[in-house]
Amino acid sequence: MQPNTLNTLWSADHYVVNGWCAIPSSWSAELMARAGWDSVTLDLQHGLLDYSQALPMLQAIHLAGAVPMARVPWNEPGIIMKLLDAGALGIICPMINTRAECERFVGACRYAPDGYRSFGPTRARVAYGSDYEQAAANNVLTFAMVETAEALANVEAIVSVPGLTGVYVGPADLSLSMGSPERSDPTAPAVVAALDAIVAACQKHGVIAGIHCASTDYARKMITKGFRLVTISSDGNLLASAAAAAVKALRGNQPDEQRPTGIY
Repeated sequence: MQPNTLNTLWSADHYVVNGWCAIPSSWSAELMARAGWDSVTLDLQHGLLDYSQALPMLQAIHLAGAVPMARVPWNEPGIIMKLLDAGALGIICPMINTRAECERFVGACRYAPDGYRSFGPTRARVAYGSDYEQAAANNVLTFAMVETAEALANVEAIVSVPGLTGVYVGPADLSLSMGSPERSDPTAPAVVAALDAIVAACQKHGVIAGIHCASTDYARKMITKGFRLVTISSDGNLLASAAAAAVKALRGNQPDEQRPTGIY
């Protein structure tokens, strides 16, 4: 099995730029993967796709040369294992609030003795080689979403879980949980302080800090802050923004409020 290229980038002290797919289409997934993202994540939580649609999308992303990842709907081992067997090389798991929840998540991504993942890498072994079982622990990425005040309070315990690759910040839920009205690219001092605390905890424990951003400018700021994986918007938002911009450029009167806002 070839090394996961995201690990290679991080080892060289580079950051990773991640694409996001919410549209249930292997064609749009291939277009995203060929756009230059280091990785592309399928959103099975808030996106409009399910497992049967995710499978050909994982194939398209992999064959187009990006690292295929998936955000699962919840911390449920069945869907985590199915997506890994289908060829996802990284899992982002929402609403991880405690160390115990993080241990259950990481355990679902690891074969014994490090975890309890059931053996059956149906497509993964075809896509990545007959040594997939032996190499998976070093190549399958695990990102726990820290997106609540409870998770923030437990972040030190969460990031110290063995086998965790990193933390992925959901800024909308984190802001909501902290009583801030912002839902994307937060600037409220309390939320910014929380982001700093998350990065500090990740750096202390040698794991990767990741975050979802609505804009390229905000992503640059997050990289400067110490985030080493940044997602910019989503396929749906990028499509809608480009379409609205084209119409406005022609007509010159497209109101700005018709453009999509937020991160999804």
